[in-house]
Amino acid sequence: MIVGIEGTIEKKEPTFIHLNVNGIIYEVNVSLNTSHAITKNRVKLLVTQIIREDANLLFGFMEINEKKMFDTLIKINGVGPKVAMATCSTFVPATFSQVVADKDVTLLKRVPGIGPKAASRILVELADFIVDINAEDGTVNSGMSDAILALESLGFKKEHIQKALSGATGDVSTLVKHGLKKLQRL
Repeated sequence: MIVGIEGTIEKKEPTFIHLNVNGIIYEVNVSLNTSHAITKNRVKLLVTQIIREDANLLFGFMEINEKKMFDTLIKINGVGPKVAMATCSTFVPATFSQVVADKDVTLLKRVPGIGPKAASRILVELADFIVDINAEDGTVNSGMSDAILALESLGFKKEHIQKALSGATGDVSTLVKHGLKKLQRL
């Protein structure tokens, strides 16, 4: 399975690029956000590979949170790669996480290919979708996820926890302490 790809761009369109990797040119589907983030001729992308009976598709992402968002969406029944990529083009991961936290069906229906029923189903299945908006080094902070789970187990609501932990950094115990201090004030 291909998980990353690095090469020189041969052709760039808003929704895909042709990437030359040592003489082999791959077509990599990208979101509009990733397309805008590509500014150089040489690029390194995180990749999700989908192999179907009639196709071998590559979906490339500049940041880990967008890849996580895509991978999470395609696991939902009725959401394919096309709709997942349209969602990645419509929302950045932090905004999408907020849409899910707010259960905002109206905003989610703005994505091409998502109607009211699909939007409701996505929001129900992604009730615990979280991205670490502090992941500057390209890795998701698993400590943040663990801290959120710990605070939820103490009975706090997810939307309050996310507000309390926004901007916080550190290991799990530091995040939990920080969250508890802020949640006492809410």
